[in-house]
Amino acid sequence: MRIMLVDDDRVRLQQVEQALAAAGDEVIVRLDSRADLLQAVQRYSPDVILIDIDAPGRDTLESLNRISLDCPRPIVMFTDDGDTDTIRRAVRAGVSAYVVAGLNAERLKPIVDVAIARFHEHQSLKRELDEAKTRLADRRDVERAKGLLMQRRKLNETDAYELLRKMAMDRNLKIGEAARALIAAAELL
Repeated sequence: MRIMLVDDDRVRLQQVEQALAAAGDEVIVRLDSRADLLQAVQRYSPDVILIDIDAPGRDTLESLNRISLDCPRPIVMFTDDGDTDTIRRAVRAGVSAYVVAGLNAERLKPIVDVAIARFHEHQSLKRELDEAKTRLADRRDVERAKGLLMQRRKLNETDAYELLRKMAMDRNLKIGEAARALIAAAELL
């Protein structure tokens, strides 16, 4: 794995890097907590981000949130801050694993493996949710477009659907896209 390490403690950073190298992983960039994390992720494209920080601040959590939105990847945070609100904010910002009591080189590999598995599961659920939302929006728009066709062309529901379907096929569109195009055109008139 290609790993981005974020830690303000150089000694601890070297220990973690040695443990990762022993596990066969490659540390591609080392940063302190003040660095522009999003820019570093975009530049180096790590597989995993490991952050060891005493207490995650607002700026760090905002950076992680932007990373999770723009270029999501597993994020493991080691910290001494066990505050429940901080944990919730970190998880909302996209942290896959939040480990209190600091980083321990012996526990590193299993923690990272769990974080990666949780990240992939979360991404899968997010894709499923997005697909379900798209299907619902398509269904809503198809129903609305059928209603417009039924009203304006005096068609029954089956004929309106067939006309909408033919329009989609002729224009090489999905039926939801064709419905939205028809609705947009109707709104202009």
